[in-house]
Amino acid sequence: MEFSLGQIAELISGKVEGDKTLKVSRLDKIQEGLPGGISFLSNEKYESFIYDTKATAVIVSENFEPQKPLTTNLIRVKNAYEGFTMLLEAYSMMITSGKSGIEEPSFFDQTSTIGKDFYRGAFSYVGKNCVLGDSVKIYPNAYLGNNVKIGNNTIIHAGVKIYDNTQIGNNCEIHPGAVIGGDGFGFAPLHDGSYKKIPQLGNVVIEDNVSIGTNTTIDCATMGSTLIKKGAKIDNLVQIAHNVIIGENTVIAAQTGISGSTEIGKNCVIAGKAGIVGHIKIADNTTVGANTGISKSINKSGQTVFGYMGFEIKDFLKSYSLFKKLPELLDRIKELEKKP
Repeated sequence: MEFSLGQIAELISGKVEGDKTLKVSRLDKIQEGLPGGISFLSNEKYESFIYDTKATAVIVSENFEPQKPLTTNLIRVKNAYEGFTMLLEAYSMMITSGKSGIEEPSFFDQTSTIGKDFYRGAFSYVGKNCVLGDSVKIYPNAYLGNNVKIGNNTIIHAGVKIYDNTQIGNNCEIHPGAVIGGDGFGFAPLHDGSYKKIPQLGNVVIEDNVSIGTNTTIDCATMGSTLIKKGAKIDNLVQIAHNVIIGENTVIAAQTGISGSTEIGKNCVIAGKAGIVGHIKIADNTTVGANTGISKSINKSGQTVFGYMGFEIKDFLKSYSLFKKLPELLDRIKELEKKP
């Protein structure tokens, strides 16, 4: 698919500096740009590449001032990163919107319903009493259990497993291999040292505009709902346990584990490999650093926590600076002990 620079500028509310009739058909990294491709510049660390790139056009912010002559065309927008993201979204929609109809073999129970402009891939399975909205895309080998509800424009990628009674909102994307609504990790210890399984009778509710990464697992609630609120973005290989609540527009990076019944506020950032214990609350706008362990509630909004047993980042850095000096301090103590 080819588009003129003028068409792209109109799409992303930009202005062309150069030849708006030139056409591009590819999205390129700025350092690898070639004729026929379009790229973007938002990070000043990459500015040097714009002077040598062979890309036909580069999306830049309104305030960008080149320090050398350019051989590429520019599309100026208010924010280059947001503008390029809009272009990526539009391109993605064009690719996925081409999928429609039913591929065989597949199974769709007669008690279930689906809206218009849908796609059901080969070997997909939809159980009883499901209600699926308009423009839903269900890719091959996806499984939907009974009583599943999915809103409009939601994409269920290949190999996703969605268990009974799950509810998913509008404009969501569930990436390959994710498991939504599997049993929570609930076992009661018995007097003989063994464990008895606690039935997990709740469900998972995912609100609008949520993204769930590849091979992420979200367990159903023991009772009630595990809740992912609107706008949340969850990376690959994340474990979310039963009865967890994830707040609006919270971002969670890969390999994070969140234990049961924990509530995470809105607009939080949880970096990779964070571990969060159960039955605690994390306040809005909290940032949790990579590999951080959270063992108690964070009640003050806007904090950044870091460290194995995560505590306020300034306190951690002070403690760490002392930790690095421990061998030196130990030697000094030994010398002092030798003195009469």
